[in-house]
Parts: sequence; C-alpha cells; structure tokens
Amino acid sequence: MATVTFQHATRIYPGQDRPAVQALDLEIGDGEFLVLVGPSGCGKSTTLRMLAGLEPIDDGAVLIGERDVTMVPPKDRDIAMVFQSYALYPHMTVAENIGFHLKITKVPKEEREQRVREAARILDLDEYLNRKPARLSGGQRQRVAMGRAIVRQPQVFLMDEPLSNLDAKLRVQTRTQIAALQRRLAVTTVYVTHDQVEAMTMGDRVAVQLDGVLQQCATPRELFTRPINVFVAGFMGSPAMNLLVGDVDGAGVHYGTLSVPLTPAQRGAVTGRSVTMGVRPENFQIAATGGLDAVVEVVEELGSESYLYCTVSGHDETHVVARTEGLSTAVRGDLVSLVPERATTHLFDTATGARLPSD
Repeated sequence: MATVTFQHATRIYPGQDRPAVQALDLEIGDGEFLVLVGPSGCGKSTTLRMLAGLEPIDDGAVLIGERDVTMVPPKDRDIAMVFQSYALYPHMTVAENIGFHLKITKVPKEEREQRVREAARILDLDEYLNRKPARLSGGQRQRVAMGRAIVRQPQVFLMDEPLSNLDAKLRVQTRTQIAALQRRLAVTTVYVTHDQVEAMTMGDRVAVQLDGVLQQCATPRELFTRPINVFVAGFMGSPAMNLLVGDVDGAGVHYGTLSVPLTPAQRGAVTGRSVTMGVRPENFQIAATGGLDAVVEVVEELGSESYLYCTVSGHDETHVVARTEGLSTAVRGDLVSLVPERATTHLFDTATGARLPSD
C-alpha cells in the first residue's frame, strides 16, 4: 500500500493546443478510495492512464509512495488495473483467468492456487472457478476481473469505469460490493467514472475535473454542501441543483419574484452585476406565496418522494425542479411559490463562477 502524488502533472496530446490534463496537483492517501469524476473529455481517464504509465507525462511528476514513477514502465509500477471491458480470456476458466498474471510471473503453483482461492472467497466466486466466462453474468465477469487485480497484491488499484457495461440494478449492487471490498482490503484505489451518483456513494474523496483542470477535491458531503464554483454545484447531485442568474442591487439579488439578501462580504466579492443563486430541489419549500412563482409542468411520482418540474412565471425558458413528499397532490398547471431555505442557498459570482463567501 502507498500514497499517490501528482505534482504539476500535465499531458498534452500531439496536435492539441489545450492540455488534456493541466498542472494537476493531487495527493491520494494510503488506503484511500479516490474517485475522479467529470463530463466526457474532462481528463479523468487520461489522469488514470498517466498514473498507470499508459500515457507519457509532458510536465511534472507522478509518485507512488516515495518513488518517482514518471519514467517507470507500467509493468514495474506495482499497480493493478480494472478496465471497462472485462478483458477475460474466453478459453480459460475463472480460476485460470484470475491466476494468469501469477502464472506468467512464475509464482509457485501451490501459492498461486492459494491466492486464487482466497480472491474467489472474497468475491463469492468459489462455485464458479471451473466455469468459462461465457457462462457468467456481467456482474460475475466484473468480479473475475476484480479477482485478477486482487491476487497481484498491488500497491494501488486503478479502475476505469468498471461498471459501465452493467444494467442499472446491477450497477447499484456491484458498486456497493466494490466499495466494501476496497475498505476491507485497504488498498489505495483510484476510480474513474462519469456518474456523479457513483462518485458520491463510493469515494472517501471525490476529485471533480473539467477541461483538464481539477476544480475541487473533497469529501462527497463537502462537495454537496459547499461546492467551490458553479460547475461543481451543477454537476454534483441528482437531480441537478437549480441555478438562477439574478440581478444585483443594494437590497440583494433578484430573479422573478425571488429575492435573496446579500451580506456586505458577499456584495464586496461580486465582480459584475449578477449573482447565480443555487438551490437544490430538496431545499425548496412549496408555498402559496413568498418565493419564486412557477407553474407545474410535470409531476414525477417516485412513491417515497415526488419531483415537480416547473417553469418560472415570466421566464418560460427557465426550468426548475422541486422535491416534495411522496404521492404529491400537485398536478400539471398548478401555480406554486418555491421558497428556498436561506441556509442552504448557494451564491456564486456569475462573472467568475466562484462561490461567494458565506458571511
């Protein structure tokens, strides 16, 4: 086990002006589960491949523990990688797939079989050791790929969207198993996903990237409650945070019938004439008056809760989402007033996207 450190690490693909990853400074603790998340093309997979040695680094360095591995070949970095595709050998049994690396590195047969059995026990694959991959479900194949990584006993696990090929129900089940397994093994793990729900539920910390630049790295709770900028605020959370660009005057910020006061510190931090207000769906209270006047367009019933998809009165192009109790009485066409909870309303400078001070 070891820490992982990116020191000003940069990767520029040939023929591209903009770096795929730009000056990344990030330290991952020993035994930590860190998730890299962001939209397609944000640089998260490139970051993982730089750590694996599959992509060269144009500037900066990567360390595993105290060892600078920037120029070290992938096979000598003491890492194990789990890919989106299972990459199993179809002609081999589960046991042979799991133990393949041990065989080619000439680990003694008795030790090899013992390590394969132990990995199979951890992953509940004992009864499938003699089966071929074609006779396994998608979730079972992914566990075999995990077993192949576990038996190597590496310093670092790297996982590149390993659940992308699974259906929704199996994704939820398997992500829980992977998170529990990682905590049991206590191996430093870097996990790439584009799914922010996956990131929030699995990681000890989550690193959010955009256009090759690290935006924020924090615990899931901190990302949710104190996003550093508008992008992180809108990206983390499902459904997404409602973002409303309001005009600023001496009394505060205004959008439609909604007004939110600004503190002197917040007013002093604003660089333009507008502020972006962020309210999560669950932080709207449904009332008759006193908030943002809106018209209900769609009611999404989920049993335990309901989501009201609304358009803002006088701003038909603006759509907002509010969460309410299950089996809501609201119907399409209702006029409602959405009152934000002041303590959980996020304010951002529209010109820079940066979060305004809280006091």
